[in-house]
Amino acid sequence: MTSSNTNTQAKVDPITLQVISGGLHTIAQEMAHVLYRMSFSSIIRESQDIGAGLFDTEFNTLTESEGSPLHIGSIPAYLRGISQCLQGGVWNEGDVVIHNHPYYGSSHSPDLCIVVPVFWRGELVAFAANTAHHVDIGAATPGLIIDIPDVYAEGMLFAGIKLYEGGKRNEGLWQYISHNSRTAKQTKDDIDAQIASAQLGAQRMQELLDSYGKETVFGAANQLMDYTESMMRARIAEIPDGEYFAEGFLDDDGANRDKPLPIKVCVRVQGDSVEVDLTGSADQVPTGFNVPFEGSTKPACYCAFRAMLTDTALTEIKLPPNEGSFRPIKVTAPKGSIFNPIFPAAAEARFTQCNRMIDLIIQALSPVLPHRATAGNSAAISFAAYSGIKPEGGYWVFLEVNEGAYGGRPASDGPDSIDNLMANTRNNPIEDLGMHLPMVCDRYELRDDVMPGAGKFRGGIGVVKSQRLLADGAITHESERHLDVPWGAFGGTEGAAGRVEIFLPDGTVRETYSKISNLRVPAGGGMSYYSPCGGGYGDPLDRPAQKVLEDVMDDFCTLDRAREVYGVIISEDLVLDLAATQSRRLLMRLERQADSGPSVAEPASASA
Repeated sequence: MTSSNTNTQAKVDPITLQVISGGLHTIAQEMAHVLYRMSFSSIIRESQDIGAGLFDTEFNTLTESEGSPLHIGSIPAYLRGISQCLQGGVWNEGDVVIHNHPYYGSSHSPDLCIVVPVFWRGELVAFAANTAHHVDIGAATPGLIIDIPDVYAEGMLFAGIKLYEGGKRNEGLWQYISHNSRTAKQTKDDIDAQIASAQLGAQRMQELLDSYGKETVFGAANQLMDYTESMMRARIAEIPDGEYFAEGFLDDDGANRDKPLPIKVCVRVQGDSVEVDLTGSADQVPTGFNVPFEGSTKPACYCAFRAMLTDTALTEIKLPPNEGSFRPIKVTAPKGSIFNPIFPAAAEARFTQCNRMIDLIIQALSPVLPHRATAGNSAAISFAAYSGIKPEGGYWVFLEVNEGAYGGRPASDGPDSIDNLMANTRNNPIEDLGMHLPMVCDRYELRDDVMPGAGKFRGGIGVVKSQRLLADGAITHESERHLDVPWGAFGGTEGAAGRVEIFLPDGTVRETYSKISNLRVPAGGGMSYYSPCGGGYGDPLDRPAQKVLEDVMDDFCTLDRAREVYGVIISEDLVLDLAATQSRRLLMRLERQADSGPSVAEPASASA
């Protein structure tokens, strides 16, 4: 069947435009709801590591669900990749395509994409698609992989393969999946949930077309994309033209220890367009710690600007989530770099690099966007895979995403123990863990071994989570920021680095690297993860003394830190001495001026 040109210019009246906008978004939300409700693995069912949306035949995002930004931003790249390698090169009614090849647009190989074509009156007019992270796709190690030599070690690679062709199921492919995943039943059941979600999306889109017609629906979709683009360009135009720089580094590549990897970001603003140039960042590495350019690097940059410029807390009108927000943004990363690897380099463990890059974009723009920036965030996902052999044979595998913390913000403290920046998954209930797996959570709380960054608005507090195995097993863990501490902004102090401990049944505890691959742990042993804490925003001496007292009472701050950093005097019995505090703060300001000249500029001054 042939596709129709959906790039219609039909103008739609405002009321109908809003109705269709709501209809499109509702379809995407329903697709996501069906996907996570029907799935069996906890990474999808509980953590909701998914995305869903509708796309036109030119692969523009018409609408998206409110899931993980990386999942949604990457689906157009999946569709472009599918177009290069679709078997037969033809879409038919009843087709279902599976795709996950990182060198044909996927975000990374465990994120399987399911695409269903939308036909209306015999014409291909759109696509309904979703992605979801799967527990195991048969890679070199269970669940997650880091220390591997090439993309072929990542497991099953699907490049535009039809699971269903014209409504007929490809039994050979399903049999292949059955014999190439350690969690075959879960994997196939979750794929079925994805298929149901995409097919529902196609059906709902057809119903919308039946109600309003192709010209009206796609006319509205194009107007909505143009509107989102114009609003995004207007926000960018408010940024002074220029080049803005920031740099940091990653701990290591998961194999070559004590070799930090630089990340360099240049944000180049010109008029109503912006370019993110990653030139100078590390060369690609010989492990899976690379980032697919089309499916991950570019969507991460889109996410950074959407977060800073279209924050619903700072915008009266919520922008329709569509392709328009991507159009003003260009991304540059040299071929052969960690953000644009050359085939066949492995690229599965790619998330922390993306989050760090977003954090650096925020840092680079903070002098000119002080009221839309945060201090340094944890910006490091903790992705853990626990696995072992069942008594009856076969594998059990559990994937877990642990929280981090935001840096202090222009008008409030950084949120504690929460996914941040591009991460948007939910925590997995510990009750679910105990019901289904030979594991126990011994500790899950805010960190109390370090303090978050101090400031007028303090940094968020990271999480500590300790998981113990009840049977012999293995752990693979991907995290970051054990060395490069979250930065403080506008006089705030830096946050705290993360760390990981491995403990054994005999009580032995040893600190380990941020990334470990298939580490064997006996029953009674396990891992404790301590996520980074965010940096502080603004001068700590400007934090209301009452808030410092509350932090002390909550064990978020010590009495000594209250005195030495915040200049707040609190007695041992937790009584605030306002007079002594005023005197102490005045003395600290005078000492600061004597040592280094004028006091720290307020954010408003920093934008000048």
